[in-house]
Amino acid sequence: MKIKDAMSDEVVVIQDTEQVAYARNLMLKHGFSRIIVVNLEGDPVGIVTERDITHRLKGNGAAWRRRPIDKIAIRRVMNSNLITISPGNNIKEAVELMLKKDISSLPVIDQDGLTGIITKTDLIKIYENKFNSKWKVSDLMTSEVITVNENHAINHVISIMEEKNIGRTVVIRDNTPVGIITSGNISFADVEDPETGVNVEKIDFIRPVEGEGKRNVRMVSMVTAGDIMTEDLVTLSPEDNASEAAQIMLDKDISGIPIVEDNALVGIITKTDIIKGIQ
Repeated sequence: MKIKDAMSDEVVVIQDTEQVAYARNLMLKHGFSRIIVVNLEGDPVGIVTERDITHRLKGNGAAWRRRPIDKIAIRRVMNSNLITISPGNNIKEAVELMLKKDISSLPVIDQDGLTGIITKTDLIKIYENKFNSKWKVSDLMTSEVITVNENHAINHVISIMEEKNIGRTVVIRDNTPVGIITSGNISFADVEDPETGVNVEKIDFIRPVEGEGKRNVRMVSMVTAGDIMTEDLVTLSPEDNASEAAQIMLDKDISGIPIVEDNALVGIITKTDIIKGIQ
């Protein structure tokens, strides 16, 4: 099968002069997880994803990262190392590129320019249709799962996701999964000060001041993993068919499913794991 037979020809684009807030609002309003960035001539020059915005929301590092997102140009956070593919290429080449470069989509370019985009979701549809009973979940799943607990601060969650280069983490309670956090959960969470747009560290503390019965109370908004996680959790067992995982991902628009055996977390299967079954 060729790329042109599986790609989407509807591509969402924004100009590189726009701000991060505009991209974030487009994603939130229309359910996009990525947007192609083009220059004034309409040529693709980059891509911005939920994960790019998540990294921005960590709020430390260079001074520009601590500015309100409506004042940060999209070119600051986009990935300008754009990897593309031709509509005449085979879908297995798309799988190989995504796995090798650790990316989830490829803009499709022909002689006239940007003509479409192919994503892991498009490849999942192919897997579900053509590889229905080839693999069990246990054949494709990842056994080492990165987890957090409900009380971990959002900055801790982002740091772990950055360090491990992952797009989701499972929230556990006594090794039982109770939720999942994705880049989308973080990108669209209300973690910013409504007046300044700058995200705040969440702590409550009381400092005594001079004088009997007096104290200085400072309360700063705080977001935990438990506050933003998706609680309506779908799980599978290692013996389930991987095509069932693919179908659930398509039906529920999710990209990862925790794998549970005897009520304990034993793995996770993601879109990345499933497209490996196409090779």
